[in-house]
Amino acid sequence: MAKYSVRVSTGEAIGAGTWNKIAISVVGTRGETPPLRLDHLGKEFSAGAVEEFEVESPQDVGEVLLLRVHKAPLLLPAPIGPLGRDAWFCRWFQLTPPRGVPLRFPCYQWLDGEGSLALRAGPAKVSGADDHPTLQQQRQEELQARQDSYHWKTYSPGWPRCLNEKSVKDLDLNIKYSVMKNSCFFLKVSSAFTELKLKGLLDRKGPWESLDEMQTMLNFRKTPAAEYVVEHWQEDAFFASQFLNGHNPVLIRRCRHLPKNFPVTEDMVAPVLGPETSLQAELERGSVFLVDHGILSGIHGNVVNGRPQFSAAPMTLLYQRPRGGPLLPLAIQLSQTPGPDSPIFLPIDNKWDWLLAKTWVRNAEFSVHEALTHLLHAHLLPEVFTMATLRQLPQCHPLFKLLVPHTRYTLHINTLARELLIAPGKVVDRSTGIGIEGFSELIQRNMEQLNYSVLCLPEDIRARGVEDIPNYYYRDDGLQIWGAVESFVSEIINTYYLSDVSVRDDGELQAWVREIFSEGFLGRKSSGMPSALETREALVQYITMVIFNCSAKHYAVSAGQFDSCVWMPNLPPSMQLPPPTSKGQTKPEGFLATLPPVNATCDIIIALWLLSKEPGDQRPLGTYPDKHFTEEAPQQSIAAFQSRLAQISKEIRERNQGLPLPYTYLDPPLIENSVSI
Repeated sequence: MAKYSVRVSTGEAIGAGTWNKIAISVVGTRGETPPLRLDHLGKEFSAGAVEEFEVESPQDVGEVLLLRVHKAPLLLPAPIGPLGRDAWFCRWFQLTPPRGVPLRFPCYQWLDGEGSLALRAGPAKVSGADDHPTLQQQRQEELQARQDSYHWKTYSPGWPRCLNEKSVKDLDLNIKYSVMKNSCFFLKVSSAFTELKLKGLLDRKGPWESLDEMQTMLNFRKTPAAEYVVEHWQEDAFFASQFLNGHNPVLIRRCRHLPKNFPVTEDMVAPVLGPETSLQAELERGSVFLVDHGILSGIHGNVVNGRPQFSAAPMTLLYQRPRGGPLLPLAIQLSQTPGPDSPIFLPIDNKWDWLLAKTWVRNAEFSVHEALTHLLHAHLLPEVFTMATLRQLPQCHPLFKLLVPHTRYTLHINTLARELLIAPGKVVDRSTGIGIEGFSELIQRNMEQLNYSVLCLPEDIRARGVEDIPNYYYRDDGLQIWGAVESFVSEIINTYYLSDVSVRDDGELQAWVREIFSEGFLGRKSSGMPSALETREALVQYITMVIFNCSAKHYAVSAGQFDSCVWMPNLPPSMQLPPPTSKGQTKPEGFLATLPPVNATCDIIIALWLLSKEPGDQRPLGTYPDKHFTEEAPQQSIAAFQSRLAQISKEIRERNQGLPLPYTYLDPPLIENSVSI
């Protein structure tokens, strides 16, 4: 006979408890016990409960290797919970064997329906570290089960591949929104649509009558940043500052030589530069910057409310005034082909000409941001990282333990996006200037040029030559967070990988990297994306890149969407008239007629409001309530990471007190661990 003490922790989420029968089998070096029922008088496994049991086995199975958890329904029907079935969220088991020390078995997953689950006790183990055949077999079986559950599919040619599920209704509970998060999300959707419908705006297909009428949208949801946008959107300094600290702060780059297709002359820019300098001198000095939306050239145009929409592929030249002065626009060309029909617009032009040119640039920002910066880089690529993690790394692997918090809800929100945003007849199709076809064209074009260095913030900053441009808070805060993540990841990697050889020999790690390369980057070697990792240094950079893009980068390019768009002229989703081909023709009524119609405006503002705000059930960056790591070393690393993030937040908030428009999109407590909205 062998007696075991068992402690079990049930999650606190709505519906986490179960009425089902729970039993365990202890697998050891000398065999396996029969199922041992965990049973008290009364109900066990209520949400939030930690319960203790004593069980006896007819034999001693020796050193414990695994714990099998068995879940089966009662003979009589159990009450149906909020999930619609009797699922159970198990946090962990603790088993104390005869004459042994307590062993912690992390679980942190749903057990849905009848079945069994094998759990490993800590510590974490890389592949090849298991010397017992039973443990090796368990790893293989676990990965096979995951690969059978999570299948790849091609959503659109040239896109990264994604999860093969059509609806969130079909998702496994372990990747699905919690009851609370799901309820909050759809409550927000319902309240937003109802409010704008009652105001008579949601179904109005005509144009806005005046800029003043657009103020009604500010009553929808107000934020301090949105109110700042309304007050300053026409100012050149604010227009330029959005390339640094707005919702799409990733395109601006230093310009040492003017592009041949952007023939700006000294006379054109002299009024901004002043009499004491020249454009050539400022180019050489490194104070001129360029934002080029050339990827939009010739892109497909959409039809909204039966009317064709138009797009431009502008080039914007910017000047950094000396001694920390503001960044200012110098010139705008609305196409990639100079000539009589593509004038270069200047700050000294007619007010409405210049404002319309800037608005065309902001429309280009909308298209590039939503299709590429947001959808492709901040959603589709994190989905690839998530899928590969689930399919190639077993739960006992240190990289699974490190990465799984940064995959939470990503497959749910992306499946929901494919249902409600980028499907035919949905938001992108009915309310944006380039529509689904335009989005798809942009993604295909960007995938052909996307490089690993773009996903690594320090390399991206260097490549764009923006290391020293002042007041670039996205860069400053982002590099601090990158450094904190990198330090944390380095400690974890060096704990479990004692040499470069151990990295090369980890077959599960290499399969994970290889799958990301093949399924996410479609095997394109020119992407610079590794298909294998050879050193600990390379592994640290790679894991840092994954965590940063799944958390901080996503929040930086997502949280500001509503602030930027609720005053629609600052970020129009479509344009109803073609770009101007001459100067001196723009009138206030022409400017207004170019902007999107009322219903499309409302459609986009609702969508971006939802995508900017987490609907509850949040886990800020570095918050790991699911304690997958049981060893002391990684727990100390987590504590140090949290401390460093707290210090970064303190510094950001102190700086923001002196800014007229605080930059909050990389404040660590506001950043979600994962792409979950």
